[in-house]
Amino acid sequence: MSAPLAHTRDVDYKRRRGELRIYLGAAPGVGKTFAMLGEAHRRLERGTDVVVGLVETHGRAKTAALITGLEAVPRTRMEYRGQEFEELDVDAVLARKPELAVVDELAHTNVPGSRNAKRWQDVEELLSAGIDVLSTVNVQHLESLNDVVERITGARQLETVPDEVVRRAEQIELIDITPEALRRRLAHGNVYPAHRIDAALGNYFRPGNLTALRELALLWVADQVDVALQRYRAEKEITDTWEARERVVVAITGGKESETLLRRASRIATRSGAELMVLHVLRGDGLAGVGPDAFSKLRKLTDDVGATWHTVVGDDVPTAMLDFARGANATQLVLGTSRRSRLARVFDEGIGASVVQQSGPIDVHMVTHEESGGRLRAKFARSPLSRQRRIVGWSLAIMLPAVATAVGALLRQSLILSTNVIDYFLAIIVVALVGGLGPAVFASVLCALLLNFFFTEPFFTLTVDAQQNVVTLVAMVVVAVMVAVVVDRAARRAELAARARTEAALLASYSRTVLTHIEPLDRLLAKVKENFGLTSVALLEKEDGTWHRVACVGDSPCDEPDEADVDVPVTTDVHLALRGKALPAHDRRVLEAAAGQALLALRQQRMAAQTMKAQRRAETTELRTALLSAVGHDLRTPLTSIKAAVGSLRAPDLKLSEEDTAELLATVEESADRLAGLVDNLLDSSRLATGAVEPNLKPVGYYEVVARALSGVDNDAGVAVDVDEGLPLVRADVGLLERVVANVVDNALRHGVVVPSRKVDVDGDGRVSVDEPAVALRASAYGDRVELWVVDHGRGLPKGTSTAVFAPFQRLGDRDNTPGVGLGLSVAKGFTEAMGGTIRAEDTPGGGLTVVISLPEAKV
Repeated sequence: MSAPLAHTRDVDYKRRRGELRIYLGAAPGVGKTFAMLGEAHRRLERGTDVVVGLVETHGRAKTAALITGLEAVPRTRMEYRGQEFEELDVDAVLARKPELAVVDELAHTNVPGSRNAKRWQDVEELLSAGIDVLSTVNVQHLESLNDVVERITGARQLETVPDEVVRRAEQIELIDITPEALRRRLAHGNVYPAHRIDAALGNYFRPGNLTALRELALLWVADQVDVALQRYRAEKEITDTWEARERVVVAITGGKESETLLRRASRIATRSGAELMVLHVLRGDGLAGVGPDAFSKLRKLTDDVGATWHTVVGDDVPTAMLDFARGANATQLVLGTSRRSRLARVFDEGIGASVVQQSGPIDVHMVTHEESGGRLRAKFARSPLSRQRRIVGWSLAIMLPAVATAVGALLRQSLILSTNVIDYFLAIIVVALVGGLGPAVFASVLCALLLNFFFTEPFFTLTVDAQQNVVTLVAMVVVAVMVAVVVDRAARRAELAARARTEAALLASYSRTVLTHIEPLDRLLAKVKENFGLTSVALLEKEDGTWHRVACVGDSPCDEPDEADVDVPVTTDVHLALRGKALPAHDRRVLEAAAGQALLALRQQRMAAQTMKAQRRAETTELRTALLSAVGHDLRTPLTSIKAAVGSLRAPDLKLSEEDTAELLATVEESADRLAGLVDNLLDSSRLATGAVEPNLKPVGYYEVVARALSGVDNDAGVAVDVDEGLPLVRADVGLLERVVANVVDNALRHGVVVPSRKVDVDGDGRVSVDEPAVALRASAYGDRVELWVVDHGRGLPKGTSTAVFAPFQRLGDRDNTPGVGLGLSVAKGFTEAMGGTIRAEDTPGGGLTVVISLPEAKV
């Protein structure tokens, strides 16, 4: 019976492709491999033929324990550059032909010379052979997010997998854990060995990094769920709206009612917990009909309410709106009531009514606003045509009907009425194309009267006898109005486009000036003067009832707003005064924007000056206060001890034993050492403040520097050193680095405490009690930098003071009378940065403070 079964299985593998299930995590240690192996055991219990192709345990005992009970295919061994590596044996798995293979770390890069360059390519072969695969991948290995993760964590991932490979998986399961829980798991040694824990906690596994990576993973998976739903709908040709997720689309025109609509739609979306999308339909001619400043305000409001902005192009506005809404699987559509007049709605019911009729399952909200229709608006009250063109149009409105009448009268015997009608129509169209609406209507009425008077019976009267003549006369007026409307609209759009282009260029220039120039105010006013051809531009400000110039350019600037040819109020007490010529009203929009930019530039300059002044004053005051405090207490204390000890030694009537004399001399020596250290730190701080520190950089090892820095530390002080001599050298000044390490260790000893004894197992033979050191020094390499960790188990720092601890004269959290003026870490920070390194303070897991000294690796 085994032969037929094997034959059936071979046929099945040729017929189907294997299914891929991926366990996606935000970072190492979240439990991806653990969850994958758990699923493998569940499949095995259900009778599935499961084998382990390759699982990386990374020394984690609990993960390794889960492999027990699963059949493992032997790995292939390969040699590369004198070292032996183990990789997935693809041929062995294919020969074994299991139903399910477990292959860890999908993004892994295989050793050169392997069957495939990447492990995901190995997995593709297994899937093509009909074998189901369980695999894992971290979000930082996804190709599309690789650069984002590098900016967040500072670590570049060299191993990546194309997003499409992961998207093709039949199942993607997110393995999630909070950053706090992951850091605890890391600190307990469940992820990395002990010597890597500190470096991992202080670099890649920082709380902020883990939170950002977790959000990336959640958003990526959420997007894939949405994409999968859209793909399913497309495959099944489903166009109906599925209310799997509430989405609200608000359509705006950019008019005055748009803000009302957007805010109303925001409230609707908030109440239903929906995603809000703002839609603007741009007609095919590319003109919005409103100025760019209006859309700028609407875009800002869109960002403020947490919505997204979308623009689509379409001449059929209702169809474009509904196509977008259906494509986005929107459930609600918000529109404003029509701005058309009642008379206009008789001929065209408007966009809203068309959308409601065609919306189907999408709910349509019609929002009323102050701009809704009700009156006939004088849309063409002002002609967009030039004055010269209008004069020509009016001239033609008189001349062309007269010419057509003269031609008809001279050729009355040879021309029929229809020919005369065509001549008049030609005259009307020419007038409409040149002069617009007014001349065209005048010409049409004049042509109708002349046609009726000279060429329709009864002749030489205004009486209309035949019905067809009435139709002809009405048609003349209608044709004139229609052609003129088209001409006016085209001219209005051209004028709007030119103005918008000019305004956009000017506003971009003003913004660029404010952002890129150190002293932008004068430069901005000079640009305004140049752009509008003015004599002078002044920014005026009123103080105590008197106007004075804050800044000005040009000749004879204004001293008061009343003296200006154009006055642009920015605020009640700030005006932009322009002299030279009067400007048209449509230029005020750009001038108001420029005035706002000028006020912004003025405030920026003043705030920068005030900030620098206040900062210098605060630093001076703080330094003076701290220095006086230090001199008054920390310098006086050792001097008092020295004076008291010397006084006792010199007292003639005081008989001292040798032990007492030695103790007093030791007190003098200790106090003198404290004074020397105090003075050294004060001098070093002064050198740093004046920029007099010039480090002599050369390759040096942390191991030798730490040994020299700790040479004066008591052996019983509780300092444990775990610095590998094989670590890369750093580029530093030996003397400065020694001072840095000594200051940091001294700070840790003064604030660190010995952790109570704990039980540890010694070779499994018994249990003994040991004390953890008060201070531990560890070092590790991370990227192109080498870091020294000084760890204590003291009180640590108050929350939010990790940066302030490096400021001069800071003794954060001190509650005792330990000596020092708070300059040790400040000097250490200054010396470290002078050598091109960084120093930071972090909380020690379990309590205490960890100071990390990071220096660039020396390129030997």
